[in-house]
Amino acid sequence: MALLDPEPGKLRPLTTNGPAADRVADDRASGTPDALRNDLVRLLGERKVLHSVSDLVKYASDASPYRFVPRVVVIAESVGDVAAVLRYAHEHRREIVFRAAGTSLNGQAQGKDILVDVRRHWTGVEVLSGGAEARIGPGTTVGRVNVALARHGRLMGPDPASASACTVGGVVANNASGMTAGVTRNSYRLLSSLTLVLPSGTVVDTAAPDADDALRKAEPELCEGLLALKAEIESDGVLTARIRAKYELKNTNGYRLDAFLDGSTPVEILRGLMVGSQGTLGFIAETVFRTVSLDRLTHTALLFFPRLTDAAAAVPLFNAAGARAVELMDGNTLRACASVDGVPADWAEIPPQTAALLVEFRAADESAHQANRQAAADVLAKLTLVAPVASVTNRFVEDPATVRTYWHAREAFMTAVGKARPAGSTLITEDFAVPPSRLAEACQALSELQRGHGYEAAVAGHAAHGNLHFLLAFDAARPDEVRRYAAFMSEFCAMVVDRFDGSLKAEHATGRNMTPFLEAEWGRRATELMWQVKQLLDPAGVLAPGVVLNRDPEAHLQGLKTIPTIEAIADSCIECGFCEPVCPSRDLTTTPRQRIVLRREMMRQPLGSAVMDSLLESYGYDAVDTCAGDSTCQIACPVGIDTGAMMKRFRHQRHTAREERNAARVARRFSLVEASVRTALGVADHVSDRVLGSVTSAVRKAVSPDLVPEWLPGMPSPASTRMPETDRRTAVAVYYVACVNRIFAGPHGSDGPSLPEAIVEVSRRAGRPVWIPPDMAGSCCATIWHSKGYDAGNTLMANRIVERAWEWTDGGRLPLVVDASSCALGIGREVEPYLKPENRRRHQALTVVDSVVWAATELLPHLKVTDRIGSVVIHPTCSMRHLGDVEELRAVAQFVAQEVSVPVHAECCGFAGDRGLLHKELTEAATRHEAAEVTAREFDAHLSANRTCEIGMEHVTGRPYHSALLALERATRPPYER
Repeated sequence: MALLDPEPGKLRPLTTNGPAADRVADDRASGTPDALRNDLVRLLGERKVLHSVSDLVKYASDASPYRFVPRVVVIAESVGDVAAVLRYAHEHRREIVFRAAGTSLNGQAQGKDILVDVRRHWTGVEVLSGGAEARIGPGTTVGRVNVALARHGRLMGPDPASASACTVGGVVANNASGMTAGVTRNSYRLLSSLTLVLPSGTVVDTAAPDADDALRKAEPELCEGLLALKAEIESDGVLTARIRAKYELKNTNGYRLDAFLDGSTPVEILRGLMVGSQGTLGFIAETVFRTVSLDRLTHTALLFFPRLTDAAAAVPLFNAAGARAVELMDGNTLRACASVDGVPADWAEIPPQTAALLVEFRAADESAHQANRQAAADVLAKLTLVAPVASVTNRFVEDPATVRTYWHAREAFMTAVGKARPAGSTLITEDFAVPPSRLAEACQALSELQRGHGYEAAVAGHAAHGNLHFLLAFDAARPDEVRRYAAFMSEFCAMVVDRFDGSLKAEHATGRNMTPFLEAEWGRRATELMWQVKQLLDPAGVLAPGVVLNRDPEAHLQGLKTIPTIEAIADSCIECGFCEPVCPSRDLTTTPRQRIVLRREMMRQPLGSAVMDSLLESYGYDAVDTCAGDSTCQIACPVGIDTGAMMKRFRHQRHTAREERNAARVARRFSLVEASVRTALGVADHVSDRVLGSVTSAVRKAVSPDLVPEWLPGMPSPASTRMPETDRRTAVAVYYVACVNRIFAGPHGSDGPSLPEAIVEVSRRAGRPVWIPPDMAGSCCATIWHSKGYDAGNTLMANRIVERAWEWTDGGRLPLVVDASSCALGIGREVEPYLKPENRRRHQALTVVDSVVWAATELLPHLKVTDRIGSVVIHPTCSMRHLGDVEELRAVAQFVAQEVSVPVHAECCGFAGDRGLLHKELTEAATRHEAAEVTAREFDAHLSANRTCEIGMEHVTGRPYHSALLALERATRPPYER
């Protein structure tokens, strides 16, 4: 351990809920058994095998109510890796489960033996035929695919509410559909081809011209068996009719037996069977999808009804009118969504018996759009609606912001209700489908059943397709609660099957919680055929045993996870995983969900357990040190859980009193620190990067890698201490030069003005002059201390900057323009909790403006481009996402350039002030995909709005990034000044 490394024990909980019955036992404290670990390391290499108890625990939980701790985790990088692990499992009688996003709701992505991560190295989108098709890696999220396709006016057909987090491989494996897909735009209908790895290790590309010949040669018995099953099914007219009838509704329960009716060859049958197979028949290594039209013209309403049955009765009217989406939300759902960012607060007062329909019409052209407006008005005139709270309008709208709020509330259904559940309770999510004409009856029957078992449940769903979702909360640690859940499930399944002849799983796939009821829905004959399919493709039972087929009538009651109480800021987390795609450390150490999962396991343990000690040993680096603290997880989380804030609290918890005092001294003497860093950068200009890297590396090892920065090649020179001349008397705004721009100059080799000179000049040019205060030295937005959890230093600097800003802006009369987005966020929002009462009042009167917003709103209307840039790529910072001004960055870029690109994978760069200097591996991992996009072609300029983020992006791309304001000044410079 380095001299000043924090003690792991400082993060030990003071008390725990343990020992819990489902805790990880002490005999697993050392992680993966040596023999299994050594075998897989020899087979795949050290870096592809995760084996510590921390690794195993963080993969044990997903969005479902189940929890199974694997023996080992494999990070597969190629089809060859997957095939090798499959062969190993066959030879050693082991089991394998594939996991991508872990957003499955029924435990499909969990296993007790070998778990294979197929997200990290399986991303990529190749747009084909002008957008008509797309070749997609299975680890790519639906959201990122749609970003790429939207540029061509296209989208994927499946549109689950978890689109921002769920991966295409998971969508296909579960046949997840969503709001508009129904039974015609889902994976089964739109999947053109796929590449799959069979349990035997055989690789099949269903699009290959010789695919059937190759499969027959490699797997003759499989081909014969598939054709024999096809003949058997087709010879039974009653069974054939039953299969066709079952898929007139949304249905993901069991295997797709209609694949035998729709496919004529073994490969065609396999293509259909893999859809909805939930990782039990093979691994989907690549997909090719037919896409659907984006239909950008929308007409949307959120309509409120007196009762749930009234809302359900209106659904057929909108279906007949051609609505693309008709989504149902009951009163409990609406009330819970009041906690969602942007949703009106008065929704919390909506009466429980109220219900709402979110209705959307979509059109590709103005003629169809006008027809949709008329159709919507005609239906609206027939309805009896209510306005239970003031924010309800019951009107169709086309305002994008309002429409986004409606959809955000609907998509946050599960997490919003989960946040409102009793502390310590497990959340069960069920979905089923009935004929749409019987939706109202099904809503009534479900409500009666829930009340009969004492559940205060929430209901929502894709009403247009007769597909309902509901949530139940219970304490899985209490046997009586588990028995109550079991009794409810038995009656629920009987109701859906016997009364409605519906689907027990409409789009969430069978999973572990519906396997005991599969035969009740499908009957013995069809269910036995499914067992034959499993035996034919996976005779050794290697892949995900028990996930689709299980003869244990109580399988759904095994492995239910307890939810121990943790820190209040994250205690409401339901482990949905929506936060993971935006987390900078997702491919390096842990994600926000995993940080919470690990903390919960600590709370299951007795205080002195070996597992607790092992978890704490790795938690410091894996969870706390490599958290960027950027809180983009809070943006992605539908209920705003800020795991970054929890990690900052843990950083504070690790500090000694002496460290806190020293951090406060640095804040008091920050003007000296600024000067010292500039001096050091000036000296470094005369020393080679190799020498500086060696020196800082040695000091980091001796002191602490979380305290001593690492020298990065290409670090900028010191900024000039001389600021441009400005006049306070004529200024319309105060320009605050952030400390990062007072310390660091622009990219090496860049000519022209400094950033302060550029902003002063372009503001003058636009007739909006600014004034730079002469006493900025020693001031800062306080983010340096805030991000590290140094409360005393943070409080000192937060109050200092507000007091100075109050003076500079003449008591808030002038806006304060800040030239770094993270500093604009810091001064504008993050300092507020640390202010004295008087400074809090002053802060409320300040107008803090990011310089990019200043440019977009105040300067562009008064400027003319004289030298347009050809192509630019922009990096929106995480702070800009918090501030909501990404579009302003795009606007400035579009003003100065002919072509503007935003990488599909543009997310937080992980540099996070100086965290990228302390842990450069964080930035390198966070930007891997974005850097690949940027370096795949040449751009004339690389623009952002935060100097440290620009340094980070320069490090990973080798391209010079600079502020968009520098580009704006250059592009609008009069010809005679060039």
